[in-house]
Amino acid sequence: MTRNVDDLSLARACRAGRTESYGVLVRNCQDRLYPTILRLMGSPEDAQDVLQDAFVRGFEKLDQFNGDSSFYTWIYRIAVNLALSRFRKRRLGGVLRSWDRRSDRMDHDPPDRSPEADPSHETERAEREAAVAAALDELAPEQRAVVVLKDFDGRRYEEISEILNIPIGTVRSRLSRARSQLRDRLRSFVEEEASARPDAESVTP
Repeated sequence: MTRNVDDLSLARACRAGRTESYGVLVRNCQDRLYPTILRLMGSPEDAQDVLQDAFVRGFEKLDQFNGDSSFYTWIYRIAVNLALSRFRKRRLGGVLRSWDRRSDRMDHDPPDRSPEADPSHETERAEREAAVAAALDELAPEQRAVVVLKDFDGRRYEEISEILNIPIGTVRSRLSRARSQLRDRLRSFVEEEASARPDAESVTP
């Protein structure tokens, strides 16, 4: 509740002419929102464009923000629907871009200081992420959206239904079909990765 009140106060200050308050709202949520939009768009450049447009639209519609939710939740819905619309148009236009996960990770993720942070582990992780990204790219925009919102962002079915303005039953059916397609597309990669690993029991010390 405190966050919602703070966000509403900033929004009111912006509407009163102190537009720098909107910059505070943007800074408070842009880093959290970026990974979601990146997964929806598949390209860092497109994700940045969508975020910029979403914040512009948020500014233009700020009088509609009433503090019932946090500003993040409010702008999240705007950004996700904008990303879905852009991605759908891109697919219809036949323009598909590759997803450079390595450069994105270097630019946006904190350094990995875990014991597993060695070159071989990093290569394996990059390969897994690239395989998942490629599989996501093959999904229809509507299926891609529910997968990202549910399996990556952990949104509840009710939230996804509200954000995408579709019935909960449609959310569940799209998610089921999307997961099935992802399993099929990733099966060969998983099997290949497993066969490449040495059998621990057969390795002699």
